[in-house]
Amino acid sequence: MGQPHMDAKPLRFIGESIHVQFDEPPVLGKKPGCPDRFVWHRETYQIVEKLKEWHDYSRRGRMAVNMRAEHAATASIRGSWGVGRDYYRVLTDSARAFDLYYDRKPTRGGDRKGGWFLFREMSGVE
Repeated sequence: MGQPHMDAKPLRFIGESIHVQFDEPPVLGKKPGCPDRFVWHRETYQIVEKLKEWHDYSRRGRMAVNMRAEHAATASIRGSWGVGRDYYRVLTDSARAFDLYYDRKPTRGGDRKGGWFLFREMSGVE
């Protein structure tokens, strides 16, 4: 795995839903890992390298107060059902870098798996 350039900065905010593809199906539906490619505005972006990965399993709003403190501490580390995001900074075959994330919150319409979003495009990444 490569190292992100120290001067990486957001180039632009995107905040749009994307479709992702995996060469091997994820073992865990709620922790799918970094995809191999994504489709945004009908264009496919092949991911050639995962530069960085981070997770945010903090509970917000009413979800922040509906759990005992000892359980909330554990959930903030490993997550709990429907709460949190897994972020990935990736480099594509077109030499563009993006931050994308998997939102573990179930989507409307009965999809219990959550969804993928293109967060922002990054500059200063080699």
